[in-house]
Amino acid sequence: MQLNNLVETIDEICREKGLSKESVLEAIEKALATAYRKDFGIKNQNIQVKLDLVSGKMEIFDLKTVVEDLPEEVEVEEDDQDDNRKNKYQEEKIEDDGKRRFNPKKEITISEAKIIKKKVKIGDEIRTDLAEPSDFGRVAAQSAKQVIIQKLREAERSVLLEEYRGKKDQILSGIIQRKEHRNLLIDLGKITALVPFNEQVVGEDYQSGQRIKIYIIEVRETSRGPEIIASRSHPNFLREIFKSEIPEVANGIVEIKAIAREAGARSKVAVMTNEKGVDPIGTCIGQRGSRIQTIIVEIGGEKIDIIEYSELPAKFIVSALSPAKIASIKIVDEENKIARVNVKPDQLSLAIGRSGQNVRLAARLTGWRIEIDREEDEVKEEKKELEEIEKKEVVEPIEKEKTKKAKKTK
Repeated sequence: MQLNNLVETIDEICREKGLSKESVLEAIEKALATAYRKDFGIKNQNIQVKLDLVSGKMEIFDLKTVVEDLPEEVEVEEDDQDDNRKNKYQEEKIEDDGKRRFNPKKEITISEAKIIKKKVKIGDEIRTDLAEPSDFGRVAAQSAKQVIIQKLREAERSVLLEEYRGKKDQILSGIIQRKEHRNLLIDLGKITALVPFNEQVVGEDYQSGQRIKIYIIEVRETSRGPEIIASRSHPNFLREIFKSEIPEVANGIVEIKAIAREAGARSKVAVMTNEKGVDPIGTCIGQRGSRIQTIIVEIGGEKIDIIEYSELPAKFIVSALSPAKIASIKIVDEENKIARVNVKPDQLSLAIGRSGQNVRLAARLTGWRIEIDREEDEVKEEKKELEEIEKKEVVEPIEKEKTKKAKKTK
């Protein structure tokens, strides 16, 4: 069969799609072998097909490996789709009884092989050439076409998968297609990303055709091709926005040490620098707040507190509770990371925040459990402690002396 047209097609596809010629050729040869076995083969034939891309010729043959004389395997009706299942079945049987059995499809015993070829030894392969049927050309062409189409799909999926795996943990811009079961579908051009409901920002209004930025959190392979999971609420979405808007963060002059975020409401970002003369907070805010305002607009108006990071836990905690002013702080348990801060009465609500948001974000940012007391409460507690001490040292001895005198009088 002349396969010149097929060879030219394979070459062209491999160039356009960046496929390996060997992988496409191997797949086509397997498909042709399956087609031959189905329409023209007989039982226990191990059909192999080889295409010569230089001459455009095709060879069809039955290939068997020479083995020692063994008891024949229990016969099982098989076709090409059952090969893997049959092989697994044979392996399991060998494991069960420890005996290797003869596979008549892929093997030939040494005694039978010597009838075909006298000088043969165990491990050699016996090849029996098969005639090409007159109408096999049409079947072969159809099989080759299907394989090429399937190979193209697989290659395109593989290329997409590798491309977007390299974009994991990055921000991409896309257009909202639609909402589907509360999930958001974003068109990225070559592929569609999925933003699950729990990765969306509460209060944001998503409209079809709207261009938005998303953070890629996962790229996974499925039977339908690559699946991209993205987020708008992830803390690292904010980190990447800072990198894109603030050059000093992108090049490492200013480092983001921690982020605590309640998406759509408020975030705290801890920053630091090792460069002398660089103000990390001022760098992030920009002149007249220009940089931070651009970021706030991008994330839908979410409030952002920029905190200066410190290796000293007490100093970091005090900064994290801003804008509240802290009167004093005490590290209660360093091992379990528990700290107690005291604030003046007028700073209490600010330190705690609406529904405890400020202290909650500060705790997440620092990794410490923060207990807040009013300053006057501590004064009262100290006064109470002093009263108890005074009572033990002065009042109780006097009471005891009075009791003794009363007993003597009696």
